Amino acid sequence: MCSLALFPPPLPSGQTTMCESNNELLPGTNTEDRLRLSTDSPLYLAVPKWLSVSSGCILALLRWVSSFHGSLFPHLTVSFACSSKTPFNLQICFSYPFAWHPHTDKFAVALLDDSIKIYNPKSATTPTLKHRLQRSVAAVQWKPLCASALAVACQNCLLVWHVDPCSLSTRPSSGCAQVLSHPGHSPVTSIAWSPSGSLLLSASPMDTAMMVWDVAAESCVPLQRVGGGGVTFLTWSPDGSHVLASTPSAVFRVWETRMWTCERWPCVKGRCQSGCWSPDGSRLLFTVQGETVIYALTFTDTQGYWPQAAAVVADLSETTFNTPDGDIIVGGEIQSLAWDPRGERLAVLLKGHPQAADRPAVIAVFKTRTSPIFELLPCGFVQGEPGAEPRLMQFHPNFQHGALLTVCWSTGRITHVPFYFLSAGVPRYGLSGSPSLPCAQERPDDFVNQSLFTELIS
Repeated sequence: MCSLALFPPPLPSGQTTMCESNNELLPGTNTEDRLRLSTDSPLYLAVPKWLSVSSGCILALLRWVSSFHGSLFPHLTVSFACSSKTPFNLQICFSYPFAWHPHTDKFAVALLDDSIKIYNPKSATTPTLKHRLQRSVAAVQWKPLCASALAVACQNCLLVWHVDPCSLSTRPSSGCAQVLSHPGHSPVTSIAWSPSGSLLLSASPMDTAMMVWDVAAESCVPLQRVGGGGVTFLTWSPDGSHVLASTPSAVFRVWETRMWTCERWPCVKGRCQSGCWSPDGSRLLFTVQGETVIYALTFTDTQGYWPQAAAVVADLSETTFNTPDGDIIVGGEIQSLAWDPRGERLAVLLKGHPQAADRPAVIAVFKTRTSPIFELLPCGFVQGEPGAEPRLMQFHPNFQHGALLTVCWSTGRITHVPFYFLSAGVPRYGLSGSPSLPCAQERPDDFVNQSLFTELIS
């Protein structure tokens, strides 16, 4: 069984991961390095010096004035510091709810006061969503094929906000939110839209039924199965054919959405911790609480056929790396998975040990290939600032230059790590009409092409 020993060593203390370029992850020391990289671009050099100096002075003045904001209006200061908001002490839902819009560059993020901010780089307006029923927000998700609908999982209900993207209002009224509730279905900790946006699933660890909502009609159909307790985690396959539903116990279910029948999968040690689907919906990767391996289930188009067993595709057991700062141990229990929409980068959040400085929580990134065979290749580790732990990660659904990984950190920061590469499925041509050649690698070719897992075809 292969291990993390095939990965390049983690970055030295004080360095953070900036991006992937020419097939390797590039480090930086701090935010100033990133600013220095941006100032080296031709666009920046084209700005006259007098304009740059005057703008810098004005910016410094504005920052000095804004520094009094917190002391003059302390009630308006909102902390982004992450905490584990777990309704009823059920430690099964992620803190820091975050969601990219599936078709645009805007995203929604929930704050500690249960308000939700919507950020759009193309708009100067940042709407804030507040509602009297919006408490203990556990998840947010945008409706596919729709510009305005945002579903929010709350303690006692579901809220579906309808926020006009053209509106200049920074505080939409509570009348813009639909309230969906069902007796006994609380707290709601996981939601998932169907790829077409026609149905919305909701789940609660205290309710053995999974709700299938018709939002327009404000009606739902419960899907209930005995055994396993409630439902803690939902994820819909991109092709809409299957749904993964995990439970608080050592069992999870995979539903097929044509007749809404399910297959029950028991786990040996603990509950299903996380899962993600390949872009075509044919393969499910999942992890189990307390285990260090990634499992895979493969589905075919054959009607009525279910996979017979899960295959182990990667073992992320603890591995010791020698660095200039001493030995660092990376690996262990897997907290979550994220697969980019192209199916070419897989991010794995390793839990680590917060009390041990030599066992940090990091994100291991694999290069993946789904066709004609499934392969995993080592890419590298994504690390944040010293003392910062990754809490949540999500890939941008429409990044045009490879993959863009958004990471929410324990310090309250949200960072975007771009992975620049030529997609294997979609050819991208340069000015000369042919793909640009990658730069020479410093690492040996046999290291770069080393496969962690290859699916053999008989």
